[in-house]
Amino acid sequence: MSILLTKQAALRVSNLLSQRGSGVGLRIKVKTTGCSGLSYKLEYVDKCSLEDLVFESFGVKIFIKKDHLIYLDGTEIDYAKEGFKEGFKFINPNEKARCGCGESFTI
Repeated sequence: MSILLTKQAALRVSNLLSQRGSGVGLRIKVKTTGCSGLSYKLEYVDKCSLEDLVFESFGVKIFIKKDHLIYLDGTEIDYAKEGFKEGFKFINPNEKARCGCGESFTI
C-alpha cells in the first residue's frame, strides 16, 4: 500500500506549502464527477484526522482517507511542465480508462 510523489512533485508541494505559510501536507481525494465517473482532487491539510492514512515522499506528507485507498493504492504523482501547461500528473495502476479530455477516469 503506497502513494508516492516524485521528487519534482514533492518540491512543488513543498514550495506551495511554504508560500501558503501553513499546512502539514497534501490530501489526495477521489470524487465522483466527469465523463468517466471519478476525478482527483488535491487540497492542503492543516490537521490530520483519525480517518487518514499518511504516506511520505521526499519529506512531504500525503494524506488520504482510508476508503479512498482502493482507488489510489500504488499511485505515483508527478509534476510536469509541458509547453504552456504545467500541473500534477497521476500515474495510477488502478485506472482502467480515462475520458478524452483527461479530467476523469474509471477503475
